[in-house]
Amino acid sequence: MQAEGGLRERKKRETRAALADAALRLALEKGPDHVTVEEIAEAADVSVRTFFNYFPHKEHAILGRNPEHLERALERMRTAPAEESPLTTMWFVVRDVLRDLESDGELSRRGELIMQSPNLVYQLMMSSFDDERQLTAALADRMGEPDGSVRVALIVGAAGAACRVAMELHKNAPDRSVRELVDEAFHLLAQGIDPAFGPDHRNQKGHS
Repeated sequence: MQAEGGLRERKKRETRAALADAALRLALEKGPDHVTVEEIAEAADVSVRTFFNYFPHKEHAILGRNPEHLERALERMRTAPAEESPLTTMWFVVRDVLRDLESDGELSRRGELIMQSPNLVYQLMMSSFDDERQLTAALADRMGEPDGSVRVALIVGAAGAACRVAMELHKNAPDRSVRELVDEAFHLLAQGIDPAFGPDHRNQKGHS
């Protein structure tokens, strides 16, 4: 029974990957606006009904959205060592997702495609906001912070911003990996982006 369940899960992962690969390939060839769900399903050798068992629409397939990433991230939140700082936990979460995305060899091409399509950018933002809400709730629970904690929301939001900045910079600096840029961004967050920040100490000439 356990072997059968493991085989079923493996087949589901393979089908999801096949659909995501087909969606990306077709979107790169034809442009994301000109790809249909029917074409993606046919390229992956599955039915349209099967497509909708894995993705709510073609944009999520092109983005390669995988709910396992969020599930693992939430589990990492719950099982993080007590002495591990919240930002360190988010770093591990981000690195885990990047490792998966890099393993398919299409991280850069997918990132470039997304940035060229306003619709894909919008879909990525909407799905990212939902992920961040769940991660914020999980991190607040772990830290013992109340709902609406600015610190918790900022940690999660800053981690997401670090990824987006790294992806954008990687386009113009392909010699630096996304992972390297993410690491630099997290170190800057940990050190304080602007230690001299102090709006109460502004030059008083003409300012109020």
